[in-house]
Amino acid sequence: MSGLAIHFFSEDISFLIKKKAYIRSWIIDTIVEEGHKIKELNFIFCNDNYLLSINQQFLQHDTYTDIITFDNSEKEGQIVGDIFISVERVQENAERFKTKLEDELHRVMIHGTLHLLGYPDKGTEAKAIMTRKEDFYLAKRVF
Repeated sequence: MSGLAIHFFSEDISFLIKKKAYIRSWIIDTIVEEGHKIKELNFIFCNDNYLLSINQQFLQHDTYTDIITFDNSEKEGQIVGDIFISVERVQENAERFKTKLEDELHRVMIHGTLHLLGYPDKGTEAKAIMTRKEDFYLAKRVF
């Protein structure tokens, strides 16, 4: 599937993702390695208030978060989704975890992708599996 099945948008902020072609390739490789196909995946970069509004409206959560993933797939094994990412939250997390912004952004992007691939993160065991998968695929970045 073409890398153009992955799109990048920004809402309420001015944000340009770097290395788009490499990120598309990395995300597609991850999806294929997990035995799925990609139809369409949208990454929407936004600010805290925009994501809080989505969290309140669609999930009835009144909390800030770094990412919300919507699985719009209609066929098993075919990825169609929207991943909303608060750049403000990612920046804050990068500072808190003493990591580069780009690395934290990639972690959140792969985290959302893993949700679309069926990996949950509620509970101790699920969180541990999710973190191992994130680390595994982050290590496969070639950019």
